[in-house]
Amino acid sequence: MDINEPQHHQSTQSVILTQNVNKAEGKLQRLSERKIKLRWILAISCLPLFGIYTAFGIAPQTLTTNIATTMVVEELALPDLEQPLNDEVSLVEKFWYKDHVRRDDTLQSILARLNVRNRDALEFIRSDNTASEIARAIIPGRQIKSETDADGNLYQLEYQISSDKFLTITKTDDGYEAYQDDRILEVRPVLKSAKINSSLFGATDSANIPDHIAIQLADIFESEINFHTDLRRGDRFNVIYEGSYDQGELVKSGDVLAAEFVNNGKIYRAVGFRDSNNQMQYYTPEGKSMHKSFLRSPLEFSRVSSGFSAARFHPVLQRMRAHKGVDFAAPTGTRIKASADGVVDFVGTKGGYGNVIVLKHTNGVSTVYGHLSRFAPELRRGAKVTQGQMIGFVGMSGVATGPHLHYEFLINGKHQDPMKVALPKTNIIQNGNRAQFEVTSNQMTAQLRLLGTSNIAALE
Repeated sequence: MDINEPQHHQSTQSVILTQNVNKAEGKLQRLSERKIKLRWILAISCLPLFGIYTAFGIAPQTLTTNIATTMVVEELALPDLEQPLNDEVSLVEKFWYKDHVRRDDTLQSILARLNVRNRDALEFIRSDNTASEIARAIIPGRQIKSETDADGNLYQLEYQISSDKFLTITKTDDGYEAYQDDRILEVRPVLKSAKINSSLFGATDSANIPDHIAIQLADIFESEINFHTDLRRGDRFNVIYEGSYDQGELVKSGDVLAAEFVNNGKIYRAVGFRDSNNQMQYYTPEGKSMHKSFLRSPLEFSRVSSGFSAARFHPVLQRMRAHKGVDFAAPTGTRIKASADGVVDFVGTKGGYGNVIVLKHTNGVSTVYGHLSRFAPELRRGAKVTQGQMIGFVGMSGVATGPHLHYEFLINGKHQDPMKVALPKTNIIQNGNRAQFEVTSNQMTAQLRLLGTSNIAALE
């Protein structure tokens, strides 16, 4: 029984394999028949295409042989050359160099960076009455460019003397010539955005915004934002200001046209509008004046080192004493501005104030500026001053431990905290200008919103 079982399994497997082979052969035969049928169907369906191709192939080419052609001969007048071509003239490879005047530049250092090395050009720039204006007008930030060859021979030099005046030096057959010309600059708005990481000037420097635009921003928003204490990391601002261009190059920045400042989550907006005297005044988009009759700070930009207090420990006297003003820390020589229109009531030296100025304003208001290093030229008692006018310079005269401005604000002889006292606003929009202001406001506000919602960091 055990011996016969293997033989039985072998017989069964043989039968199964035979059946599988027969089934496979049947499938192959049926697939072959299907392929033959598909080939015939494809061949029949392609017959019309071959017929079309054959028709095009055997169509007689009779259309092109019957087209009439005509030859037209026309004489073209060539322009006359101003100078005849000379085979002996060789082409000189020239290069343009462009730079800006740096703070420590001299005429020699500027020309060296511009690859101006030939002696006759250097002598002409030093001796010619017109060309020598470059040496007398070396101002940091001004643009200058030159065209020279590889050996440093000057062919053309252009220097920006002022915002719209340029001096040009050109090589001629007889040497060099120099002339000045006034450029008609193209004025268009510049749109910039920046974020506060450390300071206002740090943010404007990172965004390539001029310092005087930063100062304007501080002046515009100073009645709403205390730039000495209120700035926060993450604050941001958008600004639109005038840009004057010469051949696509920005050569001058003007007034701020509109600005938006986000301080500690609160949004402040200002729109510029020129008054009847063509002076730029700033308002909220709704038309409320941003300008107040008194500046919050007499300095362009500084920090409060000591605030208003009824009892403060005096660092020099070493005892408690009321501090009836605000101290602004600033380097010696920093310019001090009149906080409002007024008349000089006192200018001179007075006790612990050292060199001091007292201004009288309207409505019983007086302001005091102490510890000055010196006064503005020709400042005298009875002289009229205007808001923002420079009246003196920061120092440490009198009783002071370091250079700073001591500033007091008095109403009818009583001291008030200059940083908290309510400041009245001025510059109301006249009814006749209201419609024009609304058009300007809507346009500027729309652009500020575009800057605030886009990822555009700068648009010049």
